[in-house]
Amino acid sequence: MYAPGAMLALCLPCFLSGNVFGYEYGEDYSDFYNEISNGEQLQTKTTQIPCPPQDLSRWEKLFIMLEDSQMKQNMLLQQNEDMVKVEMDSMRKELHKLNNNKACVQASENTCKCISEQMNRNLNQAMEQLREAADMYQAQNNETLQQLIQFSRNQATRLTKLESSSLLGAGLGQVAMKSFSTYPKEQEASSADNGKLERALMATVADLQRVHAQLAFFQRATAHRFLPSGCEMALLFPMRSKHIFAEVTPSASMSLQSFTICLWAKVTQSLNRTVLFSYGTKKNPQELQLLLARHLVLLTVGGETHLVEAHSVVTDGQWGHFCAAWSSAQGLATLWVNGENVARVPGVAEGHVLPGDGFILLGQERSRSGIYRDLDSSVAFTGKMTGVNMWDHVLDAERIREYANQDGSCDSRGNVIGWGVSEISPHGGAQYIN
Repeated sequence: MYAPGAMLALCLPCFLSGNVFGYEYGEDYSDFYNEISNGEQLQTKTTQIPCPPQDLSRWEKLFIMLEDSQMKQNMLLQQNEDMVKVEMDSMRKELHKLNNNKACVQASENTCKCISEQMNRNLNQAMEQLREAADMYQAQNNETLQQLIQFSRNQATRLTKLESSSLLGAGLGQVAMKSFSTYPKEQEASSADNGKLERALMATVADLQRVHAQLAFFQRATAHRFLPSGCEMALLFPMRSKHIFAEVTPSASMSLQSFTICLWAKVTQSLNRTVLFSYGTKKNPQELQLLLARHLVLLTVGGETHLVEAHSVVTDGQWGHFCAAWSSAQGLATLWVNGENVARVPGVAEGHVLPGDGFILLGQERSRSGIYRDLDSSVAFTGKMTGVNMWDHVLDAERIREYANQDGSCDSRGNVIGWGVSEISPHGGAQYIN
């Protein structure tokens, strides 16, 4: 069964040489030989070709085509392998670059970390040096005070000795003379000590003046950021504008026969009419108002005809605690400023009941049209406001004084309006600050 394969292997070179390399020009050589023999009549022996050309059969052509296709396939495979190698080399180079970049990033992170640690160490060292300097300064001051105390004691001792010497009788005259003879030396020594102490005192006075200036600066900065009564936030009204105000949604109905309103306010500038708290309805836009007028505090209930006022109780640029209370049963209205009762007027809107369909505004009053664009900028509040509360009854004097305390009474909240609980929405440029 292997005989045809063996014959094919032996004859294939001959076929290739005859077909590819010698078959075409075999006929040319034959004609050439004939020409030579016919022309010159040479008696030569014809050269025999080892593998004479033959006509290829169909199977032989098929094998040749198969062999050619195998060669082309090998060439294509080789080309593909070369392309894959080139791509792999390119990918290796890219991966190498990425690895190098990661190393650079890691190195940068390590460098930044080292720099941060060095800065922290330097900062800690500087803080430690400041603490040591402060301790040294305190020790020097203590030492100076001890010297002053010792000096006063020495002076008292000398005075006692002098008084004792002056009261001695004639029998102790010699002792007194010796004491007076040694006094100039003591006086010289005390003069030298006094010079040193005077210089130390001057240095201490200069240091105390510097500390006082620093404390005054910190007090001014603290007062600028200070919020009274332990409140953590406040409403800021940065300028006088009809667009800047705050709208309050009460937690209970405003249909009241008595109330107490308390709030903290720091007015930038109080004009002839500056609104702190306003409650108005469509029928009466000025149903209830707490106002400032220059240095006055005003309260109106049921309209401007029922007016309560207190004089010389407002200071621009300073925090003040303002409370207003009213009862319909007796018509008694009171005003409180910083825990003190500054006005008490009976017969104010006696028997009146606040309607419950109004709107509450801080820093502005409701317009008669009820449209925000018709508000009046001349009555707008400018400054800060915090701790706004309202109760449906009249608070007693002790509780009002407690709420006026600047040491943490901001946690107390009213049952109609509670600061930090009821919805208070800033409009325009009004905003909450810490």
